Amino acid sequence: MHGWRREHAGDLGLVPTMGYLHDGHLALVRRAREENSLVAVSIFVNPTQFGPNEDFERYPRDEERDLALLREAGVDAVYLPSPAAMYPPGYQTYVTVEDVSQRLEGERRPGHFRGVATIVLKLFNATSPTRAYFGRKDAQQLRVLQRMVQDLDLPVEIVPCDIVREADGLAMSSRNVYLSPEQRAAAPVLYRALQQARARFDGGERDAAKLRELVRSLIALEPLAEIDYISLADDRSLEEVEGIIEGPVLLSLVVRFGQTRLLDNIELG
Repeated sequence: MHGWRREHAGDLGLVPTMGYLHDGHLALVRRAREENSLVAVSIFVNPTQFGPNEDFERYPRDEERDLALLREAGVDAVYLPSPAAMYPPGYQTYVTVEDVSQRLEGERRPGHFRGVATIVLKLFNATSPTRAYFGRKDAQQLRVLQRMVQDLDLPVEIVPCDIVREADGLAMSSRNVYLSPEQRAAAPVLYRALQQARARFDGGERDAAKLRELVRSLIALEPLAEIDYISLADDRSLEEVEGIIEGPVLLSLVVRFGQTRLLDNIELG
């Protein structure tokens, strides 16, 4: 894969994934296909972004199915590095993006974004993409990577892509497979609560605490849902907004259903 792009003319769009692909990933591939003459997808379950008690070993994997989907989608190349190739013995260099990675997921998953930034930079170095495509569902990850690209002067355009949802509003995620039928039936409460907050915001509500409380109260009505956090933060810095909302904000949340953490968010203003 090294030097692959330099042997071909034209733009290269990269879609980095951890595999177990769903329609959200395939929407990224379609967008990359529209905007570049070549499309590459990487599949790598990155051990350095999982904490010691997280789901690295049981993270869903189905390489054969993934490759069939990517062939069908007209992808030009698939990059499938091994953990040993990415992190050989003696590996000791990591990328740390400071402030924007400290809050929310960064607070609850120490080292997570260090692992994400490091692997994405290595993927960029291996494939030399013109553009790289990421979903807005992992909102903090998107902002961490935008900051890394800006601060390190990387010649890559980060292209944010809209969240792809199931018919009932649940954001698509490889981890949705962990949900029991009862949990899966309850999970759309996340998006319903976010939509109610959007409607209230569009109706003129600008009190950050009231919007957070609205989301909390709606999710609390679902007995299977255990709220990890609800955040209403500045869209770029991810600092929590107190008092009156004056600029664009990110309303994001993480809710547990049993052992499964589900993320969702909407951008307001």
